[in-house]
Amino acid sequence: MKLLNKSILHLMTYLLLIVSLWSVIFYFNMLDEIKGSVDEELENYKRQIVFKAEKDPTILQQKTFDEGFFSVNKISEEKALSFKDTYEDTEIYAQDADDEAPELEPVRVLTTVFEQNGNFYELKIFNNMVEEDDLVKELLWDAAGLYVLLIFSILVINNLVLQRLWKPFYELLNELKNYRLGISKSFPKVETKTKEFSDLQDAVTTLLQYSEKSYEQQKEFIGNASHELQTPLAIAIGKLELLIEKENFTENQAEKIAEIMEIIERLVRLNKSLLLLTKIENKQFFDNQEIKVNDIVEKNIEDLQDIAEFKEVELSFSENSELLVKADAALINIIVSNLLRNAIFHNIKSGKVKVEINAKKLIVKNTGIENSLHPEKIFTRFQKSEHHQSGSGLGLAIVQAIAELYDFSVSYDFKNGMHEFQVSF
Repeated sequence: MKLLNKSILHLMTYLLLIVSLWSVIFYFNMLDEIKGSVDEELENYKRQIVFKAEKDPTILQQKTFDEGFFSVNKISEEKALSFKDTYEDTEIYAQDADDEAPELEPVRVLTTVFEQNGNFYELKIFNNMVEEDDLVKELLWDAAGLYVLLIFSILVINNLVLQRLWKPFYELLNELKNYRLGISKSFPKVETKTKEFSDLQDAVTTLLQYSEKSYEQQKEFIGNASHELQTPLAIAIGKLELLIEKENFTENQAEKIAEIMEIIERLVRLNKSLLLLTKIENKQFFDNQEIKVNDIVEKNIEDLQDIAEFKEVELSFSENSELLVKADAALINIIVSNLLRNAIFHNIKSGKVKVEINAKKLIVKNTGIENSLHPEKIFTRFQKSEHHQSGSGLGLAIVQAIAELYDFSVSYDFKNGMHEFQVSF
């Protein structure tokens, strides 16, 4: 989720809480204001009724609310002197113009006393109140409308103002995504007057300058290592081969020299593997194109068929679909080759290797030791089988490195007596 959208999401959540809290407070304040206004009207009605009663004694005969909005009842002097005015909320039956029959309506009732010609009377006056259900409903719609208006305003402001404000940031981010160490000719740069974005650009440039320097040093080291290590090892192997051809050694001496040659050849393979792994991790492979994995698998099976026959291992290949991948052909070839070699060399006599291609998946199964390998350790560097110590221990580590380079996934499982490696493209 983009930063702007995430900020809006948080803002919407907090606004909802604020508007909800505001609605509750506004409701009680509004109700208090309404009651205060109604109470003032009731006080005014009281003064008018008392004043009219002095001129028209018939008013004192209205005992119930049937004839109007007030009632008058005579009370004792003792009760009148101890009485205090009260306001209360209640309901009475009333019929509006749109009602078919009388319905209970909320009213505010003032109960008070007054004295007329030496007699004391209890006066009750009511005034209609707004229905709380209606008030809540109206307030709810008003709050919802306010919330929608606020969100709409924020979205408009975001699109018109904030996106323009954050434009340099997204431009810098896009240039960083397209930047490639050792290939890009210039560092990411955008025009901005915002100090924070300028500081970010300076920090990114400094970091990239350091990364470019380190990258060039690593490339130089890899080149030097490849030349300085491979050359003397090749010379050593060549001299040992000449020595065996020209000199007469005993069988024991010849075996010792052969062991030395095998060790040097392992060093050569190890050196090549480490250099390859370093190049992969430094992302020095950029010849990406659409590759048909099926063809690469067929070619590797053909190349390894003689070795499989020598090891008495049966190779089989089944294609359920055409698998196309956009990557460097050399690296895909290494994945296939390493998995097949690993399956052949870590097999048993009269064993089997099954290769399957499904939609977006390459599966390599092989027989071998009758128990599962450690799924987390087999892809680490220099992890070797107890039964096969001659390898470099880097084959599966290289497969894992290539997979990480292209966001592929590699997994291992032990099912039905077979070791299974899956590469999901």
